[in-house]
Parts: sequence; C-alpha cells; structure tokens
Amino acid sequence: MTATPSAGGVPFARPATPDDVCRGLEACGYLADEGLSTAVFLAMTLRRPLFLEGEPGGGKTEVANALSRWTGGELVRLQCYEGIDVSQAVYEWDFSRQLLHLRAAELDGPDRRGPESSRAVEDELFSERFLVRRPLLRAIADSPGRLVPPVLIIDEVDRADDEFEAFLLEVLADYSITVPELGTFRAAEPPVVVLTSNRTRDVHDALKRRCLYHWVEHPEFEREVAIVRLKVPEVGERLARQVTAAVQAIRDMGLYKAPGVAETIDWAHALAALGTTELDESAIVRTLGSIAKYREDVERVAGADLGRLVQEAVRRG
Repeated sequence: MTATPSAGGVPFARPATPDDVCRGLEACGYLADEGLSTAVFLAMTLRRPLFLEGEPGGGKTEVANALSRWTGGELVRLQCYEGIDVSQAVYEWDFSRQLLHLRAAELDGPDRRGPESSRAVEDELFSERFLVRRPLLRAIADSPGRLVPPVLIIDEVDRADDEFEAFLLEVLADYSITVPELGTFRAAEPPVVVLTSNRTRDVHDALKRRCLYHWVEHPEFEREVAIVRLKVPEVGERLARQVTAAVQAIRDMGLYKAPGVAETIDWAHALAALGTTELDESAIVRTLGSIAKYREDVERVAGADLGRLVQEAVRRG
C-alpha cells in the first residue's frame, strides 16, 4: 500500500487489496462484506464513482462516513431532493454581502467613481470573496491545506429529477465545474464519490454507467449480530442475537417499510436503555416504534404470533 498524508497528519495507506478496505472500514466501525469491500476498492483504485443501491437503513450512507474517517478526507454531503438546483448543489453568490460591498463603495467617495472604478467594483463583486461553495464545488475545487481528496456523498439521488441527473453526469465525467464569472474549477485529484439510491424510482442508465455499481443487501445473520455488538457494545451477545433474529423474521412479514440495519441498532439501543436482558413479548410491544415506522406496520407486527417470534429469537440466541 502507498502511504499519503491524511488531513490529521497521520499517513493514510492506500488499499492494495479489497482485504485492506475491509480492515480499514472495520477499524472505523463499519463491517463490510466481500462484495462491498471489492466495490469500494475498485472505486478508489480506478477513481470511479461508486453507486450504492438498496433498501433504506442498509448502511449505504455510513460507507461514506467510514471512508472519510479512514482516509482523513473531508466528508462533503449533498442531500438530494425533488427540485434541487445549481444554487443548492454547486454554488451561489452571497447577495447580501455583495450589496454591502456596493454600499461601502458608494460611501468611499469620488475616488471610487467613474467607468474604471465602476468596472473594478463590479469585478470585485464576482470574485471568490463572494462565492458560496455548495457541496459539489467544495468537493471538486482544491482548498489550501487539503492533503487528501475529500469523500463526496451524493445521498438519495433517486429523489432528484432527470435534469439534475444529467448535470451530475457532466460533473462526474471530468470532475470540473464552470463558474461563468470565474472560469473552470477542476479537481487536481478526484474526490472519492459515493452515490446512494433507495430505488424509489429508476435512476437513468447513463449515470449508472458512469459509476461502479453495488446492491447493498441486508446482512446475513452473523454479520448483523456483529454489527449490533459493534454499535451497541452495552448489549450482551445473547440479546444481540435475539434482536437480530427477531428483526430478520419481521422483515419477512411483508411490511410497508421493512426494518433495516439502522432499525436493528436503534432497537438494541432502546432495549438496552430499558434494562432488557432477554427478549419477550412485552419488550417487543413496548419498543415497536424503534423498528416499525408506520401505523400499519406496527399493527401488523403487534398482531403477529409474538410468542412464536420470541421462541425463534431465543432459539437463535
């Protein structure tokens, strides 16, 4: 592995194999399987964006958080939503400061008047001094003191519209952004880019082809137990296994929104806060709000055979 300085001054060893990625992410609190570790390794090695798709709560966003902690690069997050545009995603001008600058120029007196002075003031208005860098520009434009590239997460890209997807396609093609008044900003070294999608709609094929793709599955039983133990260390091994077994059984109930790993962790936290050491029907009913987020889902779980659910959880625990 090749060592490069990190933002904190501690050398970051670039991964030479997917196993290096697996160990690096685990050291930062993320347990990745072989498929995800390989996808992250290839994205970092080939300098391609990584497109992570899967059910909500599966740990897609946390991949970028762990990468940022591991590499020491700044985490830059762009949260997508319907109607997002350039001013929220790329840059905008600080109009209030520009107006104050104009007012100050007027108060300076006659020496600031005349055609040449007016042009100078106008040039000052559209300088970097008044430029507000939004996530995409912040991730691409080089900053003083930046020793490693940032980690850019473009979260829930499926919530944006087709026009914004087309714009992302252009930006990710050569990692450059043009500000008409200032010129083109181009990344000396591309950021580590992670795009996530909950598949509320299909993302255009052109954007996916620009990226490496990985579908994030719910983890298998033993790995989910390990995740719970890592994230909620106050929960004992037995209860962690019971909680995981119960959540995996609940996922098969055909809920409107099946609980993800995030909900498993939340449930373990809730049970630990209540001093629960053994899963039972009462504990499930009292803490259903940790794993079911819709009234219909709460009613479906509460109306299920909880005795059988507890027996299965205890058996696997």
